[in-house]
Amino acid sequence: MAPLRLRHPKGISTLQLDLDTATVQDLLQAIFTVSEIPPSAQDLKAGYPPRALTGVIPELPISSLGLAPGDQLIVNYNQKSGSAVPPGATPTASSALPANPHATVVNPRASLPPSASNPRPAATAPPAVQSSGPDFVKTDGGYLVHRIVPDDNSCMFASIALLFEQNMQKAPVIRQIVAEAIRRDPETWSDVILGRPRDDYIRTILSPNSWGGAIELAILAAHYRTEIASIDVETGRIDRFGDAHAEGSRALLVYSGIHYDAAVLAPQPDAPSDFCVSVVPSIGAEGERVLDALSALATKLRAKRAYTNTATFDLKCEVCGKGLKGEKEARAHASETGHVKFGEF
Repeated sequence: MAPLRLRHPKGISTLQLDLDTATVQDLLQAIFTVSEIPPSAQDLKAGYPPRALTGVIPELPISSLGLAPGDQLIVNYNQKSGSAVPPGATPTASSALPANPHATVVNPRASLPPSASNPRPAATAPPAVQSSGPDFVKTDGGYLVHRIVPDDNSCMFASIALLFEQNMQKAPVIRQIVAEAIRRDPETWSDVILGRPRDDYIRTILSPNSWGGAIELAILAAHYRTEIASIDVETGRIDRFGDAHAEGSRALLVYSGIHYDAAVLAPQPDAPSDFCVSVVPSIGAEGERVLDALSALATKLRAKRAYTNTATFDLKCEVCGKGLKGEKEARAHASETGHVKFGEF
């Protein structure tokens, strides 16, 4: 059995599949089991940055997809599929593929060491399902909830749009804010600071295929006059952008090494977004309690290994085929060549 990490609209799960015997159909069924997105409506991506999986033929072995143990998959609902089963709907027997004897779904909240594995279920039994919604931790008077955004090259911008605009679909608007700030202030955002010609940087940041990072977060913290605190799941380090004491408010991001999500305060873990608070106090005891909750949330995600070590993981440029080690080499290669499509292997 080999682990495949799956990010889906309901949270993060780990699929255990026998890559030697399981078929693509087995994989689609396992994904359906945890996400409730039927195979016909699954929009699948993999790699870093995420790329669409092509050649998804149910009868072929999983090896035909080029997946390896530990790879991360992303599934979203394909709105063009025409399926009658929307995300979160209760699936019916007629919409599911046959029970999969080759896959087990691991509880995403379980703290499993890297070497742990689950036994293969009997061929007559369906896969075990213990997945639930996004992670959360209890705070005074409520919960700090991990709000997951789509795994694409706009995840940071989508997270900021969710926190400040209450609509992650406004990620392009957030990109425009960054581009305008750089355009208006050539002294602060010079070629030297940006690491490339300003016009080139602006053009790149407006592309939906470009990543965001520290420069963008600094600009957005100033724009919204709110500190932005981003916690690294692997290390627990909190990077802060903006002045918490000057602004008195803070927004929270969760960084997995290759992906940004948001964190919000809610009266209940499953509370509708209208009842959630996305900008929280940043000073005094209440501000410290929120940061303590953010650290606890990262600890919970770390126990599930919901992160990627970007300094050591192996990448391959999907444009020229060059092998790279870690995000640093990937960013340098992208800067030198303009290639921005990478696969993890």
